Amino acid sequence: MRLHRLALTAFGPFGATQEVDFDALSSAGLFLLHGPTGAGKTSVLDAVCYALYGAVPGARQSPGATLRSDHAPAGLPTEVQLELTVGGRRLEVTRSPAQPRPKRRGDGFTQEKAQSRLRERGPEGGWKALSKSHQEIGEELVQLIGMSRDQFCQVVLLPQGDFARFLRADAEARGKLLGRLFDTRRFAAVEERLAELRRGAEARVKAGDEQILALAQRIAQAGGPAAAEAPQPTVRAGEPGLAEAVLEWAALARSAARERLGIAGAVVAAAEGRQLAAARALEAERERDRLQQRYAETRRRAEELEARRPEHDACQERLERACKADRVAPALELREEAERAYRSASDGLDRARALLPRDLSDAGADQLAELERRFQQELYALEAARAAEERSARIDEERDLLDREARADEELIREADAWLADWDTTRTALKARIDAAQEAATRAEQLAGLLAPARRRLDAARRRDALATDVQQAERQLTAAREQELDARASWLDLRERRLRGIAAELAAGLVAGEPCTVCGSAEHPAPASPGDGHVDRATEEQALAAQRSAEETRARTEQQLGLVRERYAAAETEALGDEPAAEAEVEVEAEVEAPTVAELRTLVDRLTDEHAEAHRLAAATNPAREALTAAEREHAGRLAQRQEAGERIAARTAAREALDADRARLAEQIAAARGESASVAARAEELSRRVALLADAAEAVRAEQDAALRRKEADDRLSDAAFRAGFDTPQAAAATLLDAAAQRDLQHRIDAWQAEAAAVADRRAERDAREAAELPPARPAEASSTHDTAEWLLREAASAHATARERCAELDRLSRRVVEEVWRLGPVREEYERVARLAGLTAGTSADNERKMRLESYVLAARLEQVAAAATARLQRMSAGRYTLVHSDARTGGRRAGLGLHVVDAWTGSERDTATLSGGETFFASLALALGLADVVTEEAGGVRLDTLFIDEGFGSLDDQTLDEVLDVLDSLRERDRSVGIVSHVADLRRRIPTRLEVVKERHGSTVHHRL
Repeated sequence: MRLHRLALTAFGPFGATQEVDFDALSSAGLFLLHGPTGAGKTSVLDAVCYALYGAVPGARQSPGATLRSDHAPAGLPTEVQLELTVGGRRLEVTRSPAQPRPKRRGDGFTQEKAQSRLRERGPEGGWKALSKSHQEIGEELVQLIGMSRDQFCQVVLLPQGDFARFLRADAEARGKLLGRLFDTRRFAAVEERLAELRRGAEARVKAGDEQILALAQRIAQAGGPAAAEAPQPTVRAGEPGLAEAVLEWAALARSAARERLGIAGAVVAAAEGRQLAAARALEAERERDRLQQRYAETRRRAEELEARRPEHDACQERLERACKADRVAPALELREEAERAYRSASDGLDRARALLPRDLSDAGADQLAELERRFQQELYALEAARAAEERSARIDEERDLLDREARADEELIREADAWLADWDTTRTALKARIDAAQEAATRAEQLAGLLAPARRRLDAARRRDALATDVQQAERQLTAAREQELDARASWLDLRERRLRGIAAELAAGLVAGEPCTVCGSAEHPAPASPGDGHVDRATEEQALAAQRSAEETRARTEQQLGLVRERYAAAETEALGDEPAAEAEVEVEAEVEAPTVAELRTLVDRLTDEHAEAHRLAAATNPAREALTAAEREHAGRLAQRQEAGERIAARTAAREALDADRARLAEQIAAARGESASVAARAEELSRRVALLADAAEAVRAEQDAALRRKEADDRLSDAAFRAGFDTPQAAAATLLDAAAQRDLQHRIDAWQAEAAAVADRRAERDAREAAELPPARPAEASSTHDTAEWLLREAASAHATARERCAELDRLSRRVVEEVWRLGPVREEYERVARLAGLTAGTSADNERKMRLESYVLAARLEQVAAAATARLQRMSAGRYTLVHSDARTGGRRAGLGLHVVDAWTGSERDTATLSGGETFFASLALALGLADVVTEEAGGVRLDTLFIDEGFGSLDDQTLDEVLDVLDSLRERDRSVGIVSHVADLRRRIPTRLEVVKERHGSTVHHRL
């Protein structure tokens, strides 16, 4: 990477545009960047870093700091432009930070956003724009340079103070710097990941151990006394040996439980023998008691049976007579049924004859049937006349309907004519309503688009007026702070100048007789200077400098506050002006050229609000108006159709009326001939139908009465014959002996019950075991039952104890299997935990296998430090005339971890000592060698990007002439292969030794740069 040209505008202490020609400065290989303190030497390097990375080095990127020059005029924007060659490409990058600028309209400032531009020079010499995106430009440059901002600031802009501190720092501080430069975060991430995996695996192991301990607790509960015989394991979760201890303890518990199970089985066997004997004895006593009670009951039942014998004989005789009477029962039922049928037919005949005329009251069935037939024929002849009469009635109804429909159609035609006469006026009015509503809707949309911006402008105008006072107050505070800073700076410069005039007396005060002077080197001091009037010592100057810096900080804070207030004021003013220059023509809002007042904007918002509400109200009638027009058009078409249809119906109705009149006249003649003296044909037909029905009923009643009398006579004959055959003298005697089925069943049940009881008593009297039991002493089943209950209780207790012991064994076996399964499942987890814990301990430096207690990141950084020390030694030996060599040390210091120690080997004494023991000059060239070596290693780490331009910042004032020559020789050697080195220093002797210089001159209106070639 080679720098060609740098242009700074209003940047840092530079109030105007300044250009640095690096091509001219690099032609000599070694050039000096010098100037008084505070002139802006470091700002030139800051501008290079800002152009490449969009930010200044981290140490100078303080919160609230601004890159804009206080000396720059308000209209000159801050900008940095750098032209460089990197990766074989000629690029030009231009950056501008966020900064306030004057408003284009009105007073005040507005905040300008940060901008970036990147261009590339083509083979033909023209520039081609590549990007204006901050992110794209940053990624492109970082990829080409191959270094981050921190690495660039350490490698290209070599800060000697940082490396002097690096030499004296402890291992932790060195680790932070090296980690930032070589980006070893991935190794720290590996450490953290392994630690995280170790914690996760440890948690899983502890969870598994907790599960095993929970199972052990359940084993203790399930085992009961058997588990209590052996002490429960006291190993905690996560400790080694837990699984083995629990398995061993579970085996002891199972063994004790099985012993108790064997004892319980023996007790159950003994209890079963005693229970079996008691059960047999109880069964024998109960059987003897049953037989004795059975024998006594048999004797009692025999006595009762003999007492009921007369009743049994009477029931049997009555049942036999009832069975004979059952053979006469069908004839009796047939006679009663025939009698009921005859009485019913006789009553029906009387009712039918009462409805006939007197001359037919004694007529027979044949005479009645003949009259029925004659009337039926006459009735059939009236059917056609009845249909004609019904048709005549319907014709009258149809004529009435035609008259009503004719009147309705005439009324409809009159209404349609009246409505259609006003149709044109109605349609014109509805269309006018629609047009007015649509115009209002368009106006409402336009007003809605203007109302929201007008409200935002009103709110912004209110904020603008409130912030105007804050801006004025901040400007007054800034003016006061600047005056105070100028006074403090003038006071400090005056005191500094007075001190410099009397510096000889101050130096003379430190002279010691016989010792060389620090200025001339002579050991004799013939005329030391003495302090004059008004002499200023160093403490007074430093106090004035502190006051000037405090005033400068106050001024910077006040400027920052003013910038923030101005930004808010400018944003509010811009928003109050609005984006649209003028409103729509219909709203008649004039364009606002000047900043509008709050009252004007409030009036505008109120007027727009009222107009928008009115337009919205009118626009809401659009849909109702359209619906009304559509409905009116539908009604117009409907009324036209109805009028036409009504005319057609009237014409058709006239022809229908004439046809109905002709049909009605024809039917009237036919009806008059058929009805005779009756009021109507229907009345005549009804009278004939009634006569036919009466004659038919009477004829049927006569025939039914005759049939019923014949059946009654036949039933009397059958009944007499059946009674004689059954052995009864008369039918009445047989009827008196009859019993119904229920009474016969009751008698039979009583007879069967007596006979069954007699048979049962006879069988039980024949039982020999009951007779023998009755001869024995009375049985005592209660005593035998008590003995048996006691034996049963003892057996249940023994069986319960045995079942409990068996369940304990089964539960212990099941839980033991679960413990074995859990131990087997936890085995791979525990192996993984041991493997991860061993790796995590090694990488974290806490493992016993890690003898030097070095973390993984420290180990990687130690390797980098070895490379840096080797690269630095090559230059340190030249600077120290072969005396000093830098070596890496991994020895531990105190209780700290090893890995990042740095020692220097003194060839004159052959001893190795810490770098903190070097003197000031030795520390300088050692840190310079270290910085150059680090630059080489970081460059190689970044991909071997060639760095053709380097800067070295300060530290040369602590070297004597010989060491300075040696250091400059080393730096001069860096020019090999067209490399240039810039030294940043204010040491006066370097101006004589380095002819090519870039001088930064500090002036009242801003610093300037001058090339001394």
